[in-house]
Amino acid sequence: MYRSLERDGHEVRAVATEPSHAGCFDSLVHKVPDWRAELPWVGPDGLILFERVGVGAVQEELRREGYQVIGGSTFGDRLEYDRAYGQSVLRDAGLNIADVHGFESAPQAAEWLRAHPGRFVLKYHNNARATFVGDHRAGLDVLFQLGRGPQGPVLLMPYLDGVEVGVGAYFDGTRFLRPACIDFEHKRFFNGEMGEMTGEMGTLVAYPEDNRIFEASLARLEPLFAEAGHVGYVNLNMIANEQGLWPLEFTCRFGIPGFAILAPLQTAGWGDLFARMLARNAARFPASADWSVGICLTVPPFPQQLPDALPEDDPPLFYHAEPEAEEAAHYHLADVRLEAGQLFARRRTGYAICVTGTGPTVEDAQREATARARNVTAPNLRWRTDIGDRFLEGEGERLRCLGWL
Repeated sequence: MYRSLERDGHEVRAVATEPSHAGCFDSLVHKVPDWRAELPWVGPDGLILFERVGVGAVQEELRREGYQVIGGSTFGDRLEYDRAYGQSVLRDAGLNIADVHGFESAPQAAEWLRAHPGRFVLKYHNNARATFVGDHRAGLDVLFQLGRGPQGPVLLMPYLDGVEVGVGAYFDGTRFLRPACIDFEHKRFFNGEMGEMTGEMGTLVAYPEDNRIFEASLARLEPLFAEAGHVGYVNLNMIANEQGLWPLEFTCRFGIPGFAILAPLQTAGWGDLFARMLARNAARFPASADWSVGICLTVPPFPQQLPDALPEDDPPLFYHAEPEAEEAAHYHLADVRLEAGQLFARRRTGYAICVTGTGPTVEDAQREATARARNVTAPNLRWRTDIGDRFLEGEGERLRCLGWL
């Protein structure tokens, strides 16, 4: 995002607020140590962009001081962090919600699960740990996880069969800009939805003109986001089945790598989109009708992290053919740095690049993304080769039969 803004002629300064992120994008973007010291440079005509959740109060104070800010709000923070509250908001808006069970501590949840065995999904308050999707029919794996993980507040949700689909849109403080996207995330480490739950290994996205899922779900919360003065991206993840839409959780920030996979479909670029959000006088932004497929390319230790990894252990990244001009916009750098002209993936996370491909069909987008993935090489590089296959092998047809596509 930062580099594409620079290519379009905007001035960009970036800050890594977490010490472990300090080396990210070295020699790739203009980095500064303290964003508050840059406020005179930003001024009333510039933009402050927050990527993370949990700093809504800071953003609201900056807006009161006259700065233009995109990121979120305290309302968005609470929707994402306090999952029980998020479910209550959805219920009050008239949406379906599963029989969620909130507990003040993990031991309380474990005691309840022993009395009510079944397959459940475990979610942690304040994103203290990644969501754990249980596979055991009696919930023994979730029970074990409850004993090992953080002992604070948790949420247990029954596992729902259906198509997992997300909808997302940009909110300008008063309304959602159209079009809204639909997305199909692939969170498991390996093909065929096996292995560890990662943040995301790749996603299939589109901006359908007739987005029935969005209008039946997230769009109904528009008055609440307007009341909160939220400015930023909002995503709602759901399960669609024969009984309806079942919202699972909010993401009230720029999703990673979701923002990157949407970028090729946003035909006027990030600068134009941000300007429309800040002006609050545009109901829409230009977007392609194509599909976009994103594939995440990683190296060890991903999906784990090595906070104390040394720069000399960072593996080099190479292109077989150096991407230029418009082609370069499909290579979305993640946790990388540049040194003496050589690109390195940081061993801290091993999350190197997300490549994208677009086309009028899912198959076309897959072919483009796969070709770009094969253009990258690094020691022990890994990536999934089946992003979008679930949609082609039945999920898309099931959604069509249910009337959502």
